[in-house]
This record gives sequence, C-alpha cells and structure tokens, in this order.
Amino acid sequence: MTLKQKRIFLDKIFSYFCRITTYASILILFLLLFHIVKAGASWLDWQLITSFPSRHASKAGIKSGLFGSLYLVAVTIIFSVPIGIGTAIYLQEYAKKNKITQLIKLNISNLAGMPSIIYGLIGLAIFVRFLGFDRSLLAGGLTLALLILPVIIIASQEALAAVPRSLRDAAYALGARQWQVVIFQVLPAALPGIMTGIILAVSRSIGETAPLIIIGALSYAAFIPNGVMDSFTALPIQIYNWASRPQQEFQELAAGGILVLLILLFVLNGIAVFIRQRYQRFS
Repeated sequence: MTLKQKRIFLDKIFSYFCRITTYASILILFLLLFHIVKAGASWLDWQLITSFPSRHASKAGIKSGLFGSLYLVAVTIIFSVPIGIGTAIYLQEYAKKNKITQLIKLNISNLAGMPSIIYGLIGLAIFVRFLGFDRSLLAGGLTLALLILPVIIIASQEALAAVPRSLRDAAYALGARQWQVVIFQVLPAALPGIMTGIILAVSRSIGETAPLIIIGALSYAAFIPNGVMDSFTALPIQIYNWASRPQQEFQELAAGGILVLLILLFVLNGIAVFIRQRYQRFS
C-alpha cells in the first residue's frame, strides 16, 4: 500500500468515525427528549404555569420558578450586555495590539471555559458576603452576569472583527472621527453577530443551577419577588428539587418543567437564528 493509499484509507476511517459519533449523539439526544416528553407531556398545562410549588403533586406548579428565572435574566442582561459590548469595542477598536492586550484576550477566553460553580463561589464571596446583597435576586443576577460576560465579549469581538476594513476607511475618508465610525458604522454592521452572541449567552444562563445553589437561592418559594433585594428561586432549581424526590408524580412534574425550560431555550435560539439570517449584511 502506497503512502497516498494509506492517506485515503485513514481519511475514510476518520470520516466513518465522525459519521458514527454524529448519529450516536443524535440518537442519544432523541431518546432523552422522547423520555422527557413521554414523562412530562401529561403535566404540561396551564395549571403548571400558573400554580406555585406544593407538597401535593396535583397542585404544584412552576410559577415562582418561571418568574424568578425571567427576573433573573432581566437583571443579568442589564449588567452584562453594556459591559460586555463596551469591553469588546475597546479591545477591538481602541486598545493597542500588544502583549498586554493579547494576554487580556487569552484570559477572557479562559474565563469563558471556567466551570459555572466557580462563578457561584465568586458570587457568594463578593456579592452575598462582601457587598452585603445577601441571597437576593440582585446577587443571583450579578453572578450570572459574570458567568456570561466572557461569552458576550468574545462574540462581540468576533462580530466587530468581521466588519470589513474598507467600511472604516471609507468613513475616515469622509472626515468621521473614530467614535463616529465605531458608533454609526461598525457597531450597526456588527449588531447581528453581537445580538446572536447575547441571546446564546442568555440561553446558557437560563439553564444554570450550580451558581444559584451556591449563592443560596431558595429551593422552595411560594411567592414572586417584588424587588431585586428579595429572595428568589429559579426554574432549574425547581426542576432539581422535584427530580430529587422519590415520588413518581414529582419525577413527571420535573419532566414537565424541563419541557417548559426547553421551550424557552428553543425560542431564544430561534430568535438568534432569525436575527443572523435576517440582518446579516456581510458574508
């Protein structure tokens, strides 16, 4: 067998391996979804959405967890999006291209891959204890903001870098200043990619459980928070609470909660795909 034949043979083996692993992953995902739908579809009704948690499975719902997750996401977006986009603009458009900048970008990439439970410990030490926010909605939102901030920065940087240099040069040739070029030319052109990164990052924060457990979010709450300093629970924590119970009814309720959470995630990811396909200006 010649060297060329060996390479062709290895390429075929690698192609078959990738195909098999892809089909296996799809099959496993399909089986998991089938099991969840089979267990939780019968509990997926309006009562599940509008009822508070209860000791009785027939009366239990996800109202407090659902509203807690929505409020938590709102606080997370308020703090993470402006800081993330501003940091990306500075690093991409204003910062000098030197070793310090490269080191900062490398550390941001490392932070994006850090386990979420580490962010929970950081939130517990800084927001709950040092700043005295206690186990509040504000502490939870700031912790999740730290979690998704590196993802937003990286996605925004990539979107800004994808804007053609000719667009900047044309604006400079017409006498525009740098801030005018960034705000009125570069940022609108990069907005689809930035929005996609934000939505995907927020989708990640909705499903996080470990950081919220670490900072002390409630596992049972029969109320909706009235302010950012109130205690709260979240939908993933409610699902975890039900799934840890031995009763079959609560196991099925957990599956119903998972379905609601999946619907939220699919909606957000659908919005991200729509934004990319509808408003993408540059290939």
